[in-house]
This record gives sequence, structure tokens and C-alpha cells, in this order.
Amino acid sequence: MKILDRVNTPQDVKGLSKDEMELLAQDIREVIINKVNLIGGHLGPDLGIVEATIALHYVFNSPVDKFIFDVSHQCYPHKMLTGRKLGFINPLEHPEISGYSNPAESEHDHFVIGHTSTSVTLAAGMAKARDLKGEKSNIIALIGDGSLSGGEAFEGLNNASVLNSNMIIIVNDNEMSIAENQGGLYKNLALLRETNGTAENNVFTAMGFDYYYVEEGNNVEKLIEVFEEVKDTDHPTVVHIHTLKGKGYKPAEEDKETYHWQLPGFLDKKGNAPAVETYDSLTTDYIIRKKEEGLPIVAISPATPGATGFSKEFRKQLGKHYTDVGIAEQHAVGYASGIARNGGKAVLGVLSSFIQRSYDQLSQDLALNNSPATILVYWGSISNADMTHLQTFDIPLISNIPNIVYLAPANKEEYLAMLDWSVKQNEYPVAIRVPFGELVSTGIEDTTDYSILNKYKVEEPGEQVAILGLGNFQKLAKEVKQELLNKLGINATLINPRFITGVDAELLDSLKQNHKVVITLEDGVLDGGFGEKISRYYGNSDMKVLNYGGKKEFTDRMPLETLYKRYRLTKELITEDTAKIIM
Repeated sequence: MKILDRVNTPQDVKGLSKDEMELLAQDIREVIINKVNLIGGHLGPDLGIVEATIALHYVFNSPVDKFIFDVSHQCYPHKMLTGRKLGFINPLEHPEISGYSNPAESEHDHFVIGHTSTSVTLAAGMAKARDLKGEKSNIIALIGDGSLSGGEAFEGLNNASVLNSNMIIIVNDNEMSIAENQGGLYKNLALLRETNGTAENNVFTAMGFDYYYVEEGNNVEKLIEVFEEVKDTDHPTVVHIHTLKGKGYKPAEEDKETYHWQLPGFLDKKGNAPAVETYDSLTTDYIIRKKEEGLPIVAISPATPGATGFSKEFRKQLGKHYTDVGIAEQHAVGYASGIARNGGKAVLGVLSSFIQRSYDQLSQDLALNNSPATILVYWGSISNADMTHLQTFDIPLISNIPNIVYLAPANKEEYLAMLDWSVKQNEYPVAIRVPFGELVSTGIEDTTDYSILNKYKVEEPGEQVAILGLGNFQKLAKEVKQELLNKLGINATLINPRFITGVDAELLDSLKQNHKVVITLEDGVLDGGFGEKISRYYGNSDMKVLNYGGKKEFTDRMPLETLYKRYRLTKELITEDTAKIIM
């Protein structure tokens, strides 16, 4: 019988011997590996935090004592120890448990969290409320995987250090972010590791924290000793633990970056898949080519290089032309602006979900100064992701900031032309919504002059109905055009807008002559988006406008087919709506 079979609540952990806890750690790792292999998810971070999670639940009294996980992609062991192990063991219950902390699942979770560098701030707020209410409990923030490099982490540490009451910060130092750690802070962590926590140069004590170091961060007994010592402390404390990311699965221990997160089936994967051309490879090939041509180009990643195709080999080839700024999207945008203002060519690759973290820098540091940097926004689309990683909000966020030109290519040729124009020009900050999904190629070079802003392309002229399919949804626009022809006998005009940030007034006015309906399709949230710009333009005319895109809502791991039906984003439903107006 496995020890995990006997553990259903944190109270069950408290009844285990030290030897049983070691066996429990093995059981948890086995379950994590099997679940990630079946449905995908975070692997290395969770494997590395198993012993610390067991020790936390042995020493502290959750949920009275509160654990706040940073990013929360290290919470799988915590979930298994707090009544949710069947969501990891039983495939039928996998969909019930998300990959991130979620108060709707358990009283042992306190926030829905999927972005980084937030735990110290959130924990400081909880500690402040506890103190004002005269309560007694331990507030524990767990932060790791490079999250200390985020600006909010520094802000949280700055405030937490002067609370003068109980707050415990567990710094999970596995020597990694998603890729290698970057920045001066991590030099200090390395020094503390080398000196077993005794170095006089200590960022945490300098800020006013009491400090403890645990070299054997995957040793339950050592962790319990320190956690018991800091429990019920009356002042802010940092416990710095040195752990092994990916512990218990040798490939993840040896290649920590690759195994940070894995798709299903990684256990059965044999060799590397044949190389195919993708939008990622187009981007990296272009940047390398420009670097070799002598352009002062700099590729920038806020600690997510793998997600944007910035591979280890690419980074090696670029050398000093590549910067990983750490988990710091705000700094990444400001850094790109600084490079651009001083004659460099900055290309920042960032996921749609994470660009949200840099709104003020996009507005103030970049756009207000009209710095000609290039921002590549990846994965932008209506998403079936966890609610913390939706990619649907970038269009209204970026496209409504003055000076920024936001482009939405529909194929390979447009993307390359837009990227080349953006890097060469010096007039505007440019964002490009990198197409999401399989690469589409026309085989015809795009010779458009993108310096002539907001000029849409008529792909196929027609009458009565005009369909504007933005970026990813140009394919859907073509399907709708064919459906209108098949079902209603209408030969619609097919338009590729390409520009998200403005309207082509000349073209839109011309449509009034022989069109009754304009349909807009965008792969993102409607509120504040592209379609609203078209509706507003036609507001005082007789033109009918149908806007299609996502609703303003947080969805959670919902199948795309379900979302498309909810949003009426199918050729059949769009044709049905059009018929009610036309016929």
C-alpha cells in the first residue's frame, strides 16, 4: 500500500514518521510524472518542491496558516495533500483540478494565480489584514523559479520587511527560472549557496529580514527543523532553501529548461521531431540574418524563451545580441524602448497573456516616446487555456494606445514583410500579433508598403456583404464567404485588415455603395477590440455591422469548439445571423 493512499488531509501528514514522509515524496513524484505525461503540465517545478510541501503541511496548520504560492505552478504536491489527489490519480477527475491554485477547489487555496512575482505582495496584504483583526496565524509566501526578478517581488519584499509581525517567505532556489536565471540578484543567491547562507552580502538581511538557509532543500527532516524554528515568529523572515528542479526524474534534472513544462506523451517520446517551418523559426532565422548583416539588433525575452522559439542554439548564435531580462515584462518593454531610442533594433518576444503586465511601460516608456521598437505578441487568440493564461485581451490593450501600430498578419509572407518593415523603420513603436497555429503560406511575396498606415487589403471583391477577417481569422472569413455563397447565393467581399490600430476610411466608405452588411471577425475579446472600431465608424450610417469575437469573461479550460459556438464563431451561425438581415 502506498503512503499516499493514507493521506487525504494535512492532518494525515502530521501523523507520518520521517521515513514515511520520504516514501510519500516518492509516491507524489510518481503521480506527478504520470499525470503530466497523460495531460501535460508543469513538471520540473513540482518535482522539486515535494519535500518542502510535505514539511510545510507537517509543521503548519493549513488553512488557518496560509500558504500563498507564487505563479502556483508549484502547487501540485500541495493539492494532493489537501484532498485533491484523485484529480491527479484518476484520469476521469483530471479536468476537475486546475494546474494552479484555486479557492473554488479548496479552502487551502487563497488566490487564483498564474502569473509571477505576486506571492510576497499578496501575503503581505493578508498579514496586514490578520494584524488589524487581532488574529494569530502564520502567513507563508513561497516564491521560486526566477520569480524574484519580477518588479512586484521587490515591491513586496520592500513592504513585507517592515510589517513587524509574522510573515515567512520561502525562497525556493533551484538555480533556475524557466531558462537560466538572469540578473544580479541571482549572483547574490549563488553567493549565499556557496557560503551556506553565511555571506555578509545578503540581500534579504539588508532589507531587514531575519534569514535562514537550508542547503538540503529536498531533505524533509532538515526542512522541518527550520520551519519549526520560524513558526509563529513575530517578525518577517526569509527561509532560503536550495532545491533540485526536476528531482526524481533524471531527464528533468539534467535538462531543467525543457522539462519545466511538458506536453502529453513525453515519456514515450523517441528522438526529436523533424524540423518544420513555423512562425517561431521564421522569426529566429530573420533575427540571426539581421545580426549577421551587422544590424545592432537585440532579441529580448522576459524569461520565456522556449515559448517564443528562442531556443538554446538561437541564444548561443546571437551572443550579446540576446538578452533575457528575467521575469520582468515591465523592464523588458522599457529596455526595448531604451535600445530603440539610442539607435538599436529591439525585438521583444512576449506571450499575449504576459504583455498585460507591462501596460504602463507600453503607454509611457514606449508609445509616449515613440520609440521604434518591435513587440512580437505570441499566442494571441481565443483560448482554451487555464483562466490565468488566457491570450484574448491583447488587442484592446495594445491597439488603443496612441502611436503604437499593431499589425495582424494572416500568413507567412505578410508576417515577414511586417517584421522587416518594423525593424527597418524609425517612426513608430510596432507590435505584431504573430499568427497562432499552423503556418499559412501564399507562396507570393508581400510587397506592401506598411508605412502607409491603416490600408486594408481586398482579397476578393464582391457585393452585399463584406467580411473583415483579422489575422488568425482570415481563414474563418474565407469559410464564411463560401458558406454565404452556398446557402444564400451571396458573393461576399473578403477583406484582410492587417492593421488593428486604425480604420481604412476610404475602403469602408466605398463599401456603402453596394454592401448592406459588414462582418468583423477577431480572435480575441470584442470589448474595446477591432470590430468596435468598425462599428463606431459606421455608427451614423445605414450600414449594418456584425461583430464576432470573444466575450469579456474569464473562461477556464473550455474547449474551443464550445467557445466558438457560444460566441457564434462558426460559418453556419454567422451565415444564419447574416440571413436575418439580408433576406
